[in-house]
Amino acid sequence: MADTGTRSGQNPQKPARREGIPLGRIAGIPVILAYSWFIIAAFTVIAYGPVLQANNPRLGFGAYLVAFAYAVLLAVSVLVHELAHALTAKIYRWPSEKIVLNLWGGHTQFESFTASPGRSVVVAMAGPAANFVLAAGGWLLLTAGDLRGVPAILANIFLWANLLIGIFNVLPGLPLDGGRLVESAVWKITGSQEKGTVAAGWGGRIIVVALVGWFLALPLLSGGEPDLLMTVITVLVGGFLWMGASASIQQARLRGRLPLVAAGELAEPAVGLPESATVADVLALAPHPATGAVPNVVLYRPDGRPAAVVDAGALATVPAGATAATPLTAVSYALGDGAYVPEWSRGQELIQYLAQLDGLEYAVVDRDGTVTGLLRQSAVVGALTGKGPGAGKRMYGQNR
Repeated sequence: MADTGTRSGQNPQKPARREGIPLGRIAGIPVILAYSWFIIAAFTVIAYGPVLQANNPRLGFGAYLVAFAYAVLLAVSVLVHELAHALTAKIYRWPSEKIVLNLWGGHTQFESFTASPGRSVVVAMAGPAANFVLAAGGWLLLTAGDLRGVPAILANIFLWANLLIGIFNVLPGLPLDGGRLVESAVWKITGSQEKGTVAAGWGGRIIVVALVGWFLALPLLSGGEPDLLMTVITVLVGGFLWMGASASIQQARLRGRLPLVAAGELAEPAVGLPESATVADVLALAPHPATGAVPNVVLYRPDGRPAAVVDAGALATVPAGATAATPLTAVSYALGDGAYVPEWSRGQELIQYLAQLDGLEYAVVDRDGTVTGLLRQSAVVGALTGKGPGAGKRMYGQNR
């Protein structure tokens, strides 16, 4: 399944967490075997080893080795699936950051790119198409070749595994590739990718309900009992799909609010004063015409770069007779290194930049470098989620 999300900014000071075993690069794309893959490999051996042994007594303990080979073939099939996504995306100059094989199969992680409904469908459908080609190859081996014993078992497994992977992934709901068909259709009709993603996410939830109804509820209603192995698989797959569908819906809603995240609009009024200023200089400031209160104060270095924020609580503790002699640096706290943004910054560009900065507050400057506001992380989060600071009237009734 393809991950068409974009890469967010990363703090270069924090080392990246190792998520698995690097397998090298294919067409320049890093391939990683996540540690969680060994869980599904063990499950495959435990679940299918006894079945293979019962059906092929001559194999003995070798049946478990064949089951492990089955897990490896599944990983290869998923890798080809993800490579099809990545290589097709290259046609449209969508850079692939990496391919990860994990507990749930795998995903391709892309860097930032500009999608369209048609291109999104082509990239998404390349994965299942590759599995159908592999399934056809397995069928040719079984029909044209004289395969017997273990090779025949593995070729048969390879055929059905790829056929099922291909069919399953074209189901019309996210996070499956078929969900991109729904997303693109609604996107094309409404002009909103976010509405398409929400519709496809609900499609994924409906698929989960259908799977649970077919494999669990139907046997119970028919007076029987669901197969234990099928129950475990249904719960695991259903849980994965439900979480993926819900995440897609949430991400779509966040993307819909992304254009509303603008530094100049979310920032609180602020003025800049040099680090050499005193408390008396702040007290001499006129109240802000809109709020009627003294604005936030940001201190800047001799080179003009914002460096600190005056703490209103500490400022209030300075005795009246000591205001002229008390430097503002004594009642302020430092901003993170480089924690200032242009007031016209907005959307994804702003979010990615802030993600690289330390601290929870950022000075906002105009084109002349003059401080005009103080942007708090809570206001950005509120604008993105529609809750808390930053939501307010800026969010009401606005849709993409």
